[in-house]
Amino acid sequence: MQIRQLQVACDHLQDRLLLRVATQADEEVRIWLTRRFLRDLWPHLAGLLDQQPAPLAPLAAASDAPPAEAPPTEAPSFEQAFRDDKATYPLGATPLLTSEIKFDTMSDGSFNLTFREGRERSFLLPLTPDLLQMLCAMLRAGAEQAQWNLALDYAAPAVVTPTPGKRPSHLH
Repeated sequence: MQIRQLQVACDHLQDRLLLRVATQADEEVRIWLTRRFLRDLWPHLAGLLDQQPAPLAPLAAASDAPPAEAPPTEAPSFEQAFRDDKATYPLGATPLLTSEIKFDTMSDGSFNLTFREGRERSFLLPLTPDLLQMLCAMLRAGAEQAQWNLALDYAAPAVVTPTPGKRPSHLH
């Protein structure tokens, strides 16, 4: 599947973020993300971003060999409106309400995120490292627009160890 466009929009009435994924085949998948799910998902996304290797440009410049020609790539653009004029919906027009996610790191450095709605519908989203960074930026912007007050930092979260004798407090 080739991704043509990604969009994250806030739905204030539902108090959810809507992730829309459009493909080159004019298919669109819609996925609801709740505040709680995004809060739990974010440390894993930040961890995937931390796995990215450092750029190899300084190493290539130091070698005596001529630089390899990189294939031309089209830079992503956020200026175009999300196109949905002739989309088909392989999972239906009702967005998938995500309750589970599975992360897979592929051998080529890309990622597969499998969004699941209980044991009902699921959607596999293949992401390159660049698309993962864009998705994370969109999720942060969407959470800010929704005014969810989530700490969506790119740094890996610190591990908090409970103090002996103190019970953790829970909000329900």
